Amino acid sequence: MNCTQTRAQTLGVIAVALSTAAAPVAAQETRFITVGTGGPTGVYFVVGNSVCRMVHKEAAEGRTEGRQHGLRCSAPSTAGSTYNIGQICAGELDFGVAQSDWQYHAYNGSAPDRVNACPDLRAVFSVHPEPYQILAAKDSGIMSWNDLKGKRFNIGNPGSGQRGTTEELIEGHGWTLDDFAVATELTSTEQASALCDGNIDAFGYTVGVPNAGVAVATDGCDAYIVDMGEDPVAQELVAQHDYYAFNTIPAGTYFTTDKDVTTFGVMATFVTSASVPDDVVYEVTRAVFENLDDFRSLHPAFANLDPAKMTTDALSAPIHPGAQRYYDEMGW
Repeated sequence: MNCTQTRAQTLGVIAVALSTAAAPVAAQETRFITVGTGGPTGVYFVVGNSVCRMVHKEAAEGRTEGRQHGLRCSAPSTAGSTYNIGQICAGELDFGVAQSDWQYHAYNGSAPDRVNACPDLRAVFSVHPEPYQILAAKDSGIMSWNDLKGKRFNIGNPGSGQRGTTEELIEGHGWTLDDFAVATELTSTEQASALCDGNIDAFGYTVGVPNAGVAVATDGCDAYIVDMGEDPVAQELVAQHDYYAFNTIPAGTYFTTDKDVTTFGVMATFVTSASVPDDVVYEVTRAVFENLDDFRSLHPAFANLDPAKMTTDALSAPIHPGAQRYYDEMGW
């Protein structure tokens, strides 16, 4: 081998070494995950997109720091709680937001007529309280559940948590849909405008506080929230089921909330399936809790989120091993 060949080979080795050193570290193979949410004006939609925001914030791809998890996340608007659970269990969604009562019923198979039985459902964490709110039109005269008889009432779209809770109240009171003048099935994005336009007299809505859709009705056309503290069916539901609790909507929350309003409700929970890999659930869980201050800032309903409660409250399905791994690391 002559000197010219040796020098060329040496330069070639150096060039390869330099190009290798300059190249970024190969990222883990990209995996796309999907989170089921709710209507675009509801808090579920914010929850799902906030989770995705934290996942993308943690991603190292294209930056010098971060997690090499390779996850890409989307959170489209969906029909809500029971729809999300059904799609998770069918393998069409990886994660979803669902009311704590429907998490319970799905895992235990205790309400097969309202939510699919799903023994593979797994809890990840709980989020915010969700009081059930009956919004009544100004001058409608509706001051209690019984005053809804003969009124035009929106029971919620099929697949939504509010529809399920409304059906619990209808059944508990011994009513049928015939007890309403009209029982509409409007979505959460449609019901406030329908109320203000005079097309319905009231609607039921299970949602975090404050909520833009509720404000459309209260601030836009003087609708008000009906107090449910003395409702015997609400009292019975709270007494019999751990996933229900009484909530107070403080005076001043909305334009027409001139005094505290008592109602009952559930918790929003973040759920997945046992079939979703442990490392994926671990990274999603880690992304939320490592950036919890940022997460809290994304909606007023998140302001008081506490890891001690998020990892225990309203979780009736087993915690997914991927989430449990992170909680164990944190000593929770």
